[in-house]
Amino acid sequence: MLISRLILLLLLLIFLSTCSISQAKAKGPYALRISCGSRKDIRSPPTNTLWYKDFAYTGGIPANATRPSYITPPLSTLRYFPLSEGPENCYNINRVPSGHYLVRIFYGLVDDPNFDNEPLFDISVEGTLVDSLAAGWSNEDDEHVFTETIVFLTDGTVSLCFHSTGHGNPAILSIEIQQVNDKAYNFGPLFGKGTILKTVKRFSSGQGRPKFGEDYGGDPWGGDRFFNSLMTFGQSSDKAISVESPIKKSSIAPNFYPQGLYQSALVSTDVEPELTYSMDVEPNSNYSIWLHFAEIDPSITKVGQRVFDILINGDVVFKAVDVVNMSGDVKTALVLNTTVAIDGRTLTINLKPISGSHAIISAFEVFLVLTAEAKTSSAEVSGLQSLKKALQLPHRLGWNGDPCVPRQHPWNGADCRYDGANKRWYIDGLGLDNQGLHGFLPRDVSKLSHLQSINLSGNSIRGTIPPSLGTITTLEILDLSYNFLNGSIPETLGQLHSLQILNLNGNKLYGRVPAALSGRLLHRASFNFTDNAGLCGIPGLRTCGPHLSLGAKVGITIAVFLALLLIVGCSIIWWKRRQNILRAQRLAAREAPYAKKRTQFSRDVQMTIHNQNSRTASEDGPILLS
Repeated sequence: MLISRLILLLLLLIFLSTCSISQAKAKGPYALRISCGSRKDIRSPPTNTLWYKDFAYTGGIPANATRPSYITPPLSTLRYFPLSEGPENCYNINRVPSGHYLVRIFYGLVDDPNFDNEPLFDISVEGTLVDSLAAGWSNEDDEHVFTETIVFLTDGTVSLCFHSTGHGNPAILSIEIQQVNDKAYNFGPLFGKGTILKTVKRFSSGQGRPKFGEDYGGDPWGGDRFFNSLMTFGQSSDKAISVESPIKKSSIAPNFYPQGLYQSALVSTDVEPELTYSMDVEPNSNYSIWLHFAEIDPSITKVGQRVFDILINGDVVFKAVDVVNMSGDVKTALVLNTTVAIDGRTLTINLKPISGSHAIISAFEVFLVLTAEAKTSSAEVSGLQSLKKALQLPHRLGWNGDPCVPRQHPWNGADCRYDGANKRWYIDGLGLDNQGLHGFLPRDVSKLSHLQSINLSGNSIRGTIPPSLGTITTLEILDLSYNFLNGSIPETLGQLHSLQILNLNGNKLYGRVPAALSGRLLHRASFNFTDNAGLCGIPGLRTCGPHLSLGAKVGITIAVFLALLLIVGCSIIWWKRRQNILRAQRLAAREAPYAKKRTQFSRDVQMTIHNQNSRTASEDGPILLS
């Protein structure tokens, strides 16, 4: 009996684990699509794709949109960011599971004749600059209407920022965040969380129209990539061929390329046996190139009938490519990848036959390999956000995204320093003088623990100087002059042993200047406390009264409090006694007539008794005394 129960329990555990594995496998990739500017969730034809409403992700202004290209999602709204909102604006999206993602951003044009219809701006993903729109982008081919990157997201959030360049207002039509396999597009030793792939070109050869992965019936883990069509490499140099039969080894991990990608191809001809494609690229950059093949030509049936070299910028990167041999059969997918460093501005892919006749290619992809920017310390970003809120920073300053990256667009007024050992950026300077700031200095300013200088002079900052400033031991310059600060100077400022310049003049401070600061005046430090009517204790300021220790101040405070308590208590007692006296007098005044009558009656009784006594004595004769 015991053995049978154990067998049943074991079978149950196996069943439950199998169900769990099946559910894990069945769970699809994370995907989020946002219709920018939309106030409600919508579905777009013809695929019934769900787009979520644009709510609480960012600032900016929603507006009606026009689409610059027929491949742009069929959405009718966008969100644009006028310069009055600041030069940096970001979509900050939370609760994104850690993983590998394809992130695609479509641009739009505001449907209003009063707007410049082609804004030029920069785009960054997770603090790394990934694209800069050039003039004419809305009139060129389809690939210029969106930016697409493949990036690792590790902290549950994604930040997509748009940086004004002074020409028009950035306008965003849609955002797509689609999870892909963690090993997708593994291009070699540089692959990992420190790199970002930016899609430059993605062509499907011999196709009549551009297609998304969904149009090919692709696996969701492929990320719904967009493949533009390439009908020819050049006039009379090739011909398009296609089949409808299945392609083996196509939609497999980790890249999940759709089968339809390999059902068409371009084949060179006798007129020009080689296939050559050239494109403009960024100089001094690394590019990852993915080449796709399937032998679908019915005239090729076995190994050795088609062999060719693949050259990049004249250098052979794949020698003697035999698709049938390398893939294992005809109508079988083959993917080749290489990463090359490009010095110039041109990338040329050349397929050169060396045996048999002609070359063949189904598709190719070109990615720019970007080094992901290191981010600013999260504690210091939190400190800056507290400062932004407390000082009521105007929108024109921006202060959105990461303060230090991309390096082409740091925050106004924040100076950054890179720490190579920790691979983090830190804030070492704040320059926000004469910016019309209000509010107060928060104690969280101490989170900016690497600051060397703070200049907030010439604003309208109120409240007290937070003692936490004294914990920023690297501080050398502190200028808070010409504000409306009140209270006393914190003793903790005396702990700033690196402080060389301290300007607190032109405020409403009072009390004694801390002894630790006044003693520093003889050590070549430049301190200014003037124009504070209540300050005292150093030359140039009024003389302070007798100095009291902290204990004495506490004692005096307690004594004053007790005296006030005694005065209040005595006053209450006197007031109550006074009320009692007045109440008694009022009562006596009401009872006076009755009291008078009772007194008169008593007198009458006494007179009567007295008369009776007198009469009895006279009648009885004199009394004899013995």
